[in-house]
Amino acid sequence: MINKIFQESPHRRWNPLKQEWVIVSPHRTERPWQGQTESTSTPPSLAYDPSCYLCPGNTRAGGHKTPKYTGTYVFENDFAALKPNTPAATLDIDSAGLIRAETESGTCRVLCFDPRHDLTLATMDVAAIRRVVETWAEQAAELGARPDIQYVQIFENRGAMMGASNPHPHGQIWATQHIPDEPSVELATQLAYLAEHNQRLLSSYLTLELSQHTRIVAENETWAALVPFWAVWPFELLLLPKHEVTRVEALTDPQRDGLATILKQVTSAYNRVFDTPFPYSMGLHPAPADNQPHPEWLLHLHFYPPLLRSATVRKFMVGFELLASPQRDITPESAAATLRAAIANSSKELQ
Repeated sequence: MINKIFQESPHRRWNPLKQEWVIVSPHRTERPWQGQTESTSTPPSLAYDPSCYLCPGNTRAGGHKTPKYTGTYVFENDFAALKPNTPAATLDIDSAGLIRAETESGTCRVLCFDPRHDLTLATMDVAAIRRVVETWAEQAAELGARPDIQYVQIFENRGAMMGASNPHPHGQIWATQHIPDEPSVELATQLAYLAEHNQRLLSSYLTLELSQHTRIVAENETWAALVPFWAVWPFELLLLPKHEVTRVEALTDPQRDGLATILKQVTSAYNRVFDTPFPYSMGLHPAPADNQPHPEWLLHLHFYPPLLRSATVRKFMVGFELLASPQRDITPESAAATLRAAIANSSKELQ
């Protein structure tokens, strides 16, 4: 268990997945706040918005028409950050390895979760979220099978505070020629842990967390949601499968059912923390799409929400965080307790 000193005094915690330290400063929650506050967002009230380019039947900003879809809907991003036919080229001035560049090809898609404009993962029913999970698996299988793709990054930016350009329930899928930085770091750490311990890093970690149950927020037969011991964001969550699986498309039907259920639980809980639609960036981290088995890897999901003290006070990653090391104020154990209480309150309302 965590000693009292680590609940009350400044300390640092090790993140084995990223090989970095995180400073925890529990006493800083008592400091006064005279900094920037955010305006609270108002949930969309219309099931169909004629001005929304993601609503069924409307014309998008790029001029294409969105069909009258009834479930999930995927399309190529009209303003994609990556293009599939980018010509190959490299740059290395004076062969010094200091001014280097190379072209990057890929595909960027948008996934509409539901035709209704006024829904989110938190307010969709589990059956609708299950359709989203199914679409994630289909897209991952299709894009991951392409010889020009090494990684498929599925993610959602929820809320204007996290840069969402449209409130319609949607996420994105970027498939890249090379493995991006964050998964590359996780690949190296998980490979090293497997070589040393002959076990998956995240499977071993989940076993420890389930035995302590201090930071577990929600769980079912196939998934657990927890505030990681090394969390940086105030109410950060890590979702882990209880049975070993490396990629989204490899999820069994019970695992897909369990993922849909726990996604509903945690996103609903977020909304209860400050009684406001909770902003976050969420993403799935599967193993690379390189036709290798990856026995070191465990599929997982990250939730990074920015709110700290209230619906209007957010965590800023500036100063020391940018120049030195990540730092957080509330302990992961306190954040987990808050989220568990929010889930309990939501369950009572449904009874």
